[in-house]
Amino acid sequence: MKIKDCEIKVIQGDITALKVDAIVNAANNKLVMGAGVAGAIKKKGGQAIEDEAVKKGPIKVGEAVATSAGKLPAKYVIHAATMAMDFSRRVYKIKGGIPPTVKEKWAGKTDEVKIRDAGRNALKAAEELKIRSLAFPALGCGTGGFPLLAAAKIISQEVFRHLRENKSQLKEVVFCLYDKEAYDIFYKGVINYLEYVTSKLQGGPFTTVDAIIEIGDGIVAIKRSNPPFGWALPGGFVDYGESLEEAVTREAKEETNLDLINLKQFHTYSEPTRDPRFHTIGTVFIAQGKGSPKAGDDAGALKVIKLSEIKDLDFAFDHKQIIQDYLKTKA
Repeated sequence: MKIKDCEIKVIQGDITALKVDAIVNAANNKLVMGAGVAGAIKKKGGQAIEDEAVKKGPIKVGEAVATSAGKLPAKYVIHAATMAMDFSRRVYKIKGGIPPTVKEKWAGKTDEVKIRDAGRNALKAAEELKIRSLAFPALGCGTGGFPLLAAAKIISQEVFRHLRENKSQLKEVVFCLYDKEAYDIFYKGVINYLEYVTSKLQGGPFTTVDAIIEIGDGIVAIKRSNPPFGWALPGGFVDYGESLEEAVTREAKEETNLDLINLKQFHTYSEPTRDPRFHTIGTVFIAQGKGSPKAGDDAGALKVIKLSEIKDLDFAFDHKQIIQDYLKTKA
């Protein structure tokens, strides 16, 4: 598929064998190339890649730097740090020599924000290099332990946003996965997702709706199963041909199993950075919920939270601010 003049591909193969201008390395902040994608790049491209990278480090998690690509077909390697690493060199005396060994200590796993920042900064580095083709691996999904589908959506969101908001020189972005399972998941998370965004939603700014659903002395919150993660108000995108009222009623039913009564508009939020994926304009409604609340397919969990508990939850998007604005009307 294409976004503007850039072709987006998902392929199964060895990223170190691709004839593209640059490949992205799922790096640590010290830029030491150990196992996984980094180890494969060093093995095929040579020690010189790591030596050049380490001289440019350490970097902050989420940042990216470029090096030459050694013996690889690519011209550059863009090292995008998705996690932090501490390492110490320990020496063991054994008969016949004293070989050094490196024990890696990983300072926590990666997360959505780190992967999103790493993807965004890898794209910026690619533009600085004035390259036309770039290949991504599954950032954060090896040692970082991040789910493949979530990573696919996060990186594709950053590619979409970058191409939409910038005058890009990129003509090809490739997602390269080594095994069939990862390829199948990334195809769904990249191509299917971006086709939905670019065709059904017409490229943005996107129109969304959210519902503050009152039940007793609390409101309904869902735990998102897709990035951005966190608790959120029930809601989603407005389909072509729907009114705002129809959309919020549909989304509430799909995500909470509740019917909405006494529906009324509360406020519209349009700050361009309110959604880390892309520019959305969201209209929020207030209503009472009728029925038995139950998490739908798009929700990982559901709870009715008391208004006094809101400050203790992590919310996605700008939903905490929306709820705080709502609470002012209740005071």
